[in-house]
Amino acid sequence: MPTSRIHPATRLLIWVSLLIAVQFLEGAALVAALAIVPFLGRRVVSRAWRLIWRARWLLVSLFVVFAWGVPGRAFLAEGLLAPTHEGIREGGLHLGRMLLVLTAVAAFLEFTPLADLLAATRVLLRPFKRVGINADRGVVRLMLVLRYVETLPRPRDWKILLGMPDVCTSETVEIEHQALGWRDGLIIAGLCAAVIGACFW
Repeated sequence: MPTSRIHPATRLLIWVSLLIAVQFLEGAALVAALAIVPFLGRRVVSRAWRLIWRARWLLVSLFVVFAWGVPGRAFLAEGLLAPTHEGIREGGLHLGRMLLVLTAVAAFLEFTPLADLLAATRVLLRPFKRVGINADRGVVRLMLVLRYVETLPRPRDWKILLGMPDVCTSETVEIEHQALGWRDGLIIAGLCAAVIGACFW
């Protein structure tokens, strides 16, 4: 295993940090982040579009709740059923953030093999062993969830679920062990410093 490679757990922490940072984007910064999405590559954009299409009703509901639920000046027409300027702004803001989150999920899944994701999850869950969390069991459950999501039929084909075979419990899962390197320590320390700085900003 090359020592110059960043540990999967570190990459997972970076990804989680980006998801958190997205929640603070607004205005020109949010527009600029959305403008970068097409440059991530056709495969990432295609995968992101599939996630967005599956979550389309959630996204529409999110926008409607803010557009019609936030009090403010009526947009276009007066009346109780009219959306507000402030609501449309808040709805667009949260909609843009959700689009970035789904794109980040698509990019992470596209560039992160399943083996790396499982290894990263195992490393990050290991410190919680003292509070009763079994890292190995958590990794197996994550693998089963991901496999289930990939094979989940479309909502209109829900009857297929009734005929699906039972999950095989005799499968062996092999996770490659990789120790955290000095680069990982620097990155993790930088992330911790950024979080502490943001809390006291």
